[in-house]
Amino acid sequence: MKTKFLIIPLLVSSVIIGGCSTTSSKSNENSDHSKMSKEEMPNMEGMDHSNMSEKDMEKMNMGNGHESHNNPLALNNSTGENELALPPILESKDGTFNITAQQGTSEIFEGINTKTFGYNGTFLGPVIKLYEGQKVTFKTNNQLSEPTTFHWHGLDIPGEGDGGPHHLLQPGGTEIVEFTLKQGASTLWFHPHPVGATAEQVYKGLAGLIYVEDENSKKLGLPNEYGVNDFPLVFQDRKFDENTQLDYKAAMNEDGTIGDILLINGTLNPKLTVGKEKVRLRLLNGSNARNYTFKLSTGDSFQQIATDGGFVNKPISMSKITLTPGERAEIIVDFSIYHVSTDVALINEEDIKLLPFKIVEQTSTKSSNTPENLNDYVVTDEERNLPVSKKIELYGMGTMVSINNKQFDMNRIDFTQKQGETEIWEIYNKPDMMGGMTHPFHIHGTQFKIVSIDGKEPPTNEQGWKDTVAIDAGETVRLAVKFNNKGIYMFHCHILEHEENGMMGQVKVE
Repeated sequence: MKTKFLIIPLLVSSVIIGGCSTTSSKSNENSDHSKMSKEEMPNMEGMDHSNMSEKDMEKMNMGNGHESHNNPLALNNSTGENELALPPILESKDGTFNITAQQGTSEIFEGINTKTFGYNGTFLGPVIKLYEGQKVTFKTNNQLSEPTTFHWHGLDIPGEGDGGPHHLLQPGGTEIVEFTLKQGASTLWFHPHPVGATAEQVYKGLAGLIYVEDENSKKLGLPNEYGVNDFPLVFQDRKFDENTQLDYKAAMNEDGTIGDILLINGTLNPKLTVGKEKVRLRLLNGSNARNYTFKLSTGDSFQQIATDGGFVNKPISMSKITLTPGERAEIIVDFSIYHVSTDVALINEEDIKLLPFKIVEQTSTKSSNTPENLNDYVVTDEERNLPVSKKIELYGMGTMVSINNKQFDMNRIDFTQKQGETEIWEIYNKPDMMGGMTHPFHIHGTQFKIVSIDGKEPPTNEQGWKDTVAIDAGETVRLAVKFNNKGIYMFHCHILEHEENGMMGQVKVE
């Protein structure tokens, strides 16, 4: 089916468990970006961080530098006093999904109203369920008192509908986006993307989920009863002021804002009631900057079944999994092995209790399993043998971040690429004199394949479709990237403050 896309402006009357860690530089035998030619890295004039004095770097570190990520604020232990809130499923009306960004107050702390943003509500947003091959119509409306955009993170969508910073929607404005969905089962999400306000708007609550289903996912027999054995978990750390408000400007750190209070699906001190059966958890790191390492308090393993953009080929036994901002993963936890009195929780690597589970005898009405074969994902020999056509260097900290020694300019196209052609992007995370930090690298409008990390096969659990990849300081990652649609797409670090400070570029697909 041919992709159809339409944006119609309408006038209306009314106006993701430690921190982003610093890492030591790793060997980088397969790429020396310092020797890149002018043809390989055009327009390299601009900021030269290598000329910064040690004193300047130390000064930055004392302020908003890597120190806040080396030793991030510890998270609270969940008391488990509140049952986890589940976002509602958004149903289409006459084939259209109506999505409104709005502001209001939410009772995050009992008896206290906190000013928040949300989609179709006052805090966070619904789950939009889509199906491969479906003709999708999003009708978006901005009822905030400030401009915003609607970015569909992970969706294979024409550039005009991607919701990047070019597509600012003014207060009271409405847009219609139409396209035909051409991607497989996955857990995606949506959030704002206006220049200068993305980090704050997400921090205040603008984030929602997208579930994509396909014929394969229907046949697998995985746990899929929403709120029974299939649960979304949106992890976000926040810092509340003395008035129990989300004062972003007071909490903001130029190198990535970290909070000490964990909210899951917007719930403080949550617990999750589950049956003695296999349960599917869809994990989203929706934080501005914090990394999360998830594991079970019992030390038992779980099975990872999906990455950002779809199923892995076979279930992977894991004892822990780390997600950087923007990344997702789906895991299966087998609660049938526990007694109802067993104390089990999802914890981080500091053994902070993030989500206690309450186990009950009752199980879902439908049987489920974890099949041996889930997908047929493969990196082809042709893709492995393609030459590198785009080289990207991530560098810096705080306000001094850059991509290829430049900061974001909405009027500058950094790369071009032909629609439907696969290219190899090579991304190098250049360390600074303090070692550097992990950058989650995200490309809009596509799902890519990780071809190699420092010339080696990626870990098994990253051998699947991805739209965000964690790149440690000193690492070089090669990605096979293909855009199925035309348009202008962003690529950037998904530490939202880094994106805001200019660690972002644009590729034009023609």
